[in-house]
Amino acid sequence: MGGSVVFSGKRSVRERSMHQDGTPSAWLVRTSGPLAGARRLIRGDVTRVGRGPDNDVVIDETTTVSGHHFEIRKENGSYKISDLNSTNGTFVNGERIAEATLAPSSYIQIGAAGPEFRFVLEDTPPDGDAVADASATLIDEPAPIVSKPERAGAWMNREQEALLASAIARARVARRRGIGDQTLQIMRNVLQVALRRTRRKFKATVGALALALIGVTAYGIWKIASLREEQRNIDTQIAKIEKLLAKAGLTDSETDELADRLDRYEDQARALQGTLLYRVSVRQPEDPVERGIRNLMAEFGTDTYKAPPEFVDQVKRFIQRYQGPDRPHMLAALGESRKDVSTMRHILEQCHLPADLAYMALVESAVSNANKSSAGAAGVWQFTPATAKAYGLTLNAVVDERLDIRKSTQAACKLLRDLILDFGAESSVMLALAAYNSGTARVKQGIRRVSDPIKQRNFWYLYRVRALPEETREYVPKVFAAMIIARDPHEFGF
Repeated sequence: MGGSVVFSGKRSVRERSMHQDGTPSAWLVRTSGPLAGARRLIRGDVTRVGRGPDNDVVIDETTTVSGHHFEIRKENGSYKISDLNSTNGTFVNGERIAEATLAPSSYIQIGAAGPEFRFVLEDTPPDGDAVADASATLIDEPAPIVSKPERAGAWMNREQEALLASAIARARVARRRGIGDQTLQIMRNVLQVALRRTRRKFKATVGALALALIGVTAYGIWKIASLREEQRNIDTQIAKIEKLLAKAGLTDSETDELADRLDRYEDQARALQGTLLYRVSVRQPEDPVERGIRNLMAEFGTDTYKAPPEFVDQVKRFIQRYQGPDRPHMLAALGESRKDVSTMRHILEQCHLPADLAYMALVESAVSNANKSSAGAAGVWQFTPATAKAYGLTLNAVVDERLDIRKSTQAACKLLRDLILDFGAESSVMLALAAYNSGTARVKQGIRRVSDPIKQRNFWYLYRVRALPEETREYVPKVFAAMIIARDPHEFGF
């Protein structure tokens, strides 16, 4: 499982899938690094893991691992894990432990950023023994490939052997890279070639390829199920942390600890989503609102696995408002004001800003020059006189350029660019939206309550800990709601 792994002697499938006392077998499955997918059957009452050669499982590819890092003990039908006074600690499901009871599908990590494993408890081997020849890191020992024609019988000539060896070699490479669907296609293609060669001497080759195809298919089915279970576990942990963060009365240290745990789980989720097998086989259909939020976050460069549930609920609430009492405003933006919206989108693009920011004007003024606030703000972008003059708009008894769509949008672009540069971080567009609504001073006053300068520039952290003004916490979801509807009006009944 590491640079070298110590295996005990080979046993039958039935012995490896069930202990003598009738309890299911336990497995350690590697989930990170180039050895992801490697697995080790836990034998006996104690299994020790570490860098030293005397361990049952030797992991020597990283200095994060101590000589004797942790051990797993089987006691009365359950499994317990104990840290062996390691330097970097042992983590179970994101929490550092001294000792813990392992539940099925628990996640074990060596150090805060070291190798990761999943603890699997089941009645059958994770991969099935039919494909035990696909990698040297699989259970027990790899089945050798026939390398001499005479060992397979007189009918196995060099041409047949080359066909089989090529298929197996290509399947191994694809499988080690996690490309399960490509492996299956390789086997299918080579099997079709073999089937076209109808001479009797190729029957054994066809049979071997058929068995390999069955084995790879079984592996793909198990791997997809495993990825789905892993995603469910991560999402469950994230939901628990989000609920804790939403509680009032948390201390700063408690909040930071929960936020750090959330970051770790989100990192695991993003790594899971990055695998090809997940993208083609596991991803589930998304709610259209959550999909819209995710697409906008990607466009705005806001790096997060999922928006906080409270933010999603706020977006959905404002979408319902636009579908109900505020429907005339949305219909105007999509209809009679469409030309003005198109002009604003074009100017935003010319200024290298997201074109969908044009729908801020829908939230600000319903894309109408008729609305004027009690503070004297006017125009589709609702500039106050002071801000308008600061950004080059002319205001006098004769001319009010706040009412000019082109000039006011160009001024809004300058203001948005200044706000983005001012906050300058991965979520700077989100913070710029917040500051446009309530002003830079109010946003900065709120974020100064957060001592960590990195977290001061993280919109999602500020949103979760309620460091932003309440008005702003509603303004940003409302802008998102307008953008999501405008991107797909038919989805939302427009």
